[in-house]
Amino acid sequence: MSDWTTHRIGTGHDGLAPFAVHADASRGRLVSEPESRTRTPFQRDRDRIVHSTAFRRLKHKTQVFVAYEGDHYRTRLTHTIEVSQIARAFARALRLDEDLTEAIALVHDFGHTPFGHAGERALDRKLADFGGFDHNAQSLRIVTALERRYADFDGLNLTFETLEGLVKHNGPLVGPNAASGHPVPPQIVAFDARFPLALDSFASLEAQAAAISDDIAYNTHDLDDGLRAGLIALDGLEALDLAGDILREVRARHPDLDPVRTGHEIMRRHITRLVEDVIATTLESLAMHAVDSVDEVRSAGRTLVDFSPMMRSQVAQTRAFLFQRVYRNPLIFDTMRQAEQVVEELFDRLVERPDLLPVGWSGAAEGLTPERLARHVGDYLSGMTDSFALAEHRRLFDDTPDLR
Repeated sequence: MSDWTTHRIGTGHDGLAPFAVHADASRGRLVSEPESRTRTPFQRDRDRIVHSTAFRRLKHKTQVFVAYEGDHYRTRLTHTIEVSQIARAFARALRLDEDLTEAIALVHDFGHTPFGHAGERALDRKLADFGGFDHNAQSLRIVTALERRYADFDGLNLTFETLEGLVKHNGPLVGPNAASGHPVPPQIVAFDARFPLALDSFASLEAQAAAISDDIAYNTHDLDDGLRAGLIALDGLEALDLAGDILREVRARHPDLDPVRTGHEIMRRHITRLVEDVIATTLESLAMHAVDSVDEVRSAGRTLVDFSPMMRSQVAQTRAFLFQRVYRNPLIFDTMRQAEQVVEELFDRLVERPDLLPVGWSGAAEGLTPERLARHVGDYLSGMTDSFALAEHRRLFDDTPDLR
């Protein structure tokens, strides 16, 4: 029986748990490299991710609100940093490999397009005849092919464990435990044939911690940005079981607190409750199933880093509230509809006239089949920031919408 029945929480100064991924047991990289004398394989992965072009581009990619609507709204980069912060907290509490957890959290949104999910919807439609567009698959493509920084290989040549976490952080892609019924994206199928990622198994606890940190970050911070934008009023949070309970708690303790500080206090406590629930639930689950190795994590048949049933219900309620009040708000919806049009028009023009692509991209487009040309243009567009996509649209078209 696991010794975690005592629910001992790590502090970052004790050793790794037996079910953590151990760097010295890494399955390695697609292209073999000499080991570093100063860093573990997962530290090298994290550093390569942070120094990549794709990571810097996240600064100017939309989370919910287009990046130049206000200085204080989340961008894809600030969201990623917040996800990483929460994920590290889980890694320490559960005694997981913190560097691997952080690497997966930092890379998880690399494949997002300009204008957030609006750009993804547009590219998915345009690439529907060729396997569609999936931001997780595009993240894999970026770190295995599109980043061109190193003399010996394309991509970042990340370890198996980081790539596994990137591809499977939401669960297996094939088999009875597959996270969805959709076909595996062709980019993942192609890479798996070269460097198998065990698509039928669950990923490590480090990857699961990064995935649930994403849920916690956007559920909390999209509420915060919704308040900041005036799409949600403080009193509107009363309808939510989690945020409403916290609102009443804050008002009872600080009856004269101004609305701005009240909002900040709610969000701080919101994250704390979610994190503490996940830690307690996960420790109980690990003890109940007597999980003592990373292989047992991968074959567990279920996600182990999870919310309690009550909290999962509250998270789903918050998510539905955000869809109704923020994501589908007419102001946001109209802006995102225009953003989709920008991406679609760019795609059509560049497929028709690949000579309009910049140097390097246009040369590589010569002689491509229709499928490969469409994917090539999709690669180019998906890497764009919001501002660059609009600049390219202004270069190629007479009328570009003002997405404000």
